[in-house]
Amino acid sequence: MFRKLYLLIATLLCFNTVFAQEDSSHLRISLLTCGVGDEIWETFGHTALRVTDSVAGTDNVYNYGTFGFDNDFEIKFMRGKLLYYVSYYPFSSFMEEYVEAKRSVQEQVLLLSGDKKIELYNFLIENAKDENKYYKYDFFFDNCATRIRDVFPRSLDGQFKFAQVLPPGHKLTFRDIINQYFYKVHFERFGVNLLLGSRIDKVMTNEDIMFLPDFLRDGITHATLNGKRISTDPVLLEPGSEFKPAGTNWMLVMTFITGLLTIIGLVYKPLLPLGKIMSFLMLLVTGLLGCLMLVMWLGTDHQGCQNNYNVLWALPTNLFLAFAPKRNKSRYAVLAIILMGIALVLHILNVQALPLYELWPWLLALLFIYGSIYRKGKLKA
Repeated sequence: MFRKLYLLIATLLCFNTVFAQEDSSHLRISLLTCGVGDEIWETFGHTALRVTDSVAGTDNVYNYGTFGFDNDFEIKFMRGKLLYYVSYYPFSSFMEEYVEAKRSVQEQVLLLSGDKKIELYNFLIENAKDENKYYKYDFFFDNCATRIRDVFPRSLDGQFKFAQVLPPGHKLTFRDIINQYFYKVHFERFGVNLLLGSRIDKVMTNEDIMFLPDFLRDGITHATLNGKRISTDPVLLEPGSEFKPAGTNWMLVMTFITGLLTIIGLVYKPLLPLGKIMSFLMLLVTGLLGCLMLVMWLGTDHQGCQNNYNVLWALPTNLFLAFAPKRNKSRYAVLAIILMGIALVLHILNVQALPLYELWPWLLALLFIYGSIYRKGKLKA
C-alpha cells in the first residue's frame, strides 16, 4: 500500500516537474485585434500584443501604433516622415479607449511554451527601449500590424508558419482590399485612390495582406510552430458598434453633375458661358490634383504614392492652361488626349488601376474640353 502511495506521489512530482519545465514563465501573451471606427484613421482597425505576468502582477499592452503631436505634425505626416513608436501601458487603459469609441476587441491567447513566451516577451521589451522603439511609419509596408506580424518569425526559432489567409490563385491587390474598408467614405476613398501610385496595384502575397489587423488575426489563428498550432481561436472581449451601410455615393453624384454641366455647356451654344466656367474649373482642379500627385510621388517618403500615373490625365500643366485659354493650344489638346489614352491602357493592363466608377464623368468632360480647345485652335489657324 505504501509502495503504491509512493509511486503515486513520485508520478505527480514528475508530472509537475515536466509541466514546470514546459511553462515556468508565468506569462500569458495574446494578440488583440480591434475593429474599425468612425474616424478616418480608425478605418482599418488596430492590433496589439497583451502580456500578463502573474508573478510581477502586470497586465500591459504593447502598442506599435503610437505617435506624438508636435508643431510639425502635419508636415511630417504629409512628407511620410512621421515617427511611430512602440509603447506599453495597462490593458485596462487600452480597453477603456475602445469601449468609449465603441470599437470591437478580440483576443487570442498564444499557445507557446514558457521558453518561447520569454523569448517573445524579451523581444518586446528590447523593442520598447528608447533607442529601438521609433520607426518611420508606412501604411502598407511598415505599420502597427506588420511590426507585430514580423515579431513572430524573428523571435520564435524553429519552423514557424503563418496560416494561409489568401486563397490559391487569387489576384487581390493592396488597392482592392483598402477599397473594401473604404466602402462607406466615398470622398476619402476617391481621394486616396487618386494619390496612390502603381506600387499598390501588385498582387499581394499571403504575408503582404497581413498589413491589415483582420488578416493578421486570421494568419495567427492557425499559424504553427514546428507543426503545432500556436494560438487559440479569437474571443470577443468588446462587441463594438453595429455594421453601418454605405449610404449615398455623393462623390459619384458630384463628378456626374460637374461632368454633365461641362459637356452640356460646351455642346449647347446658348450655354457657352457655362461651358467656359466649367472648363476653367475642370482644368484648375485637375491641374492642382496633378501638382499634388507629383509632390506626394517625388517630395515625400510615402512608398504607396510612388509611380502615380494618374498624372497622365490630371496634368499639372492644366493649371497654366486654365489661365491662358486664348492662346492656340491645339497641339497641347492632342497630347493631353494621347496621355489620357495611355492612362487608360495602363489601367487595362493592370499597371495602375483608375477609380473609374467616379472618374468617368471627369474623363469624358476633359475629352470635350480638349476637343473644344483643339477646334478653336484650328479655326484660328
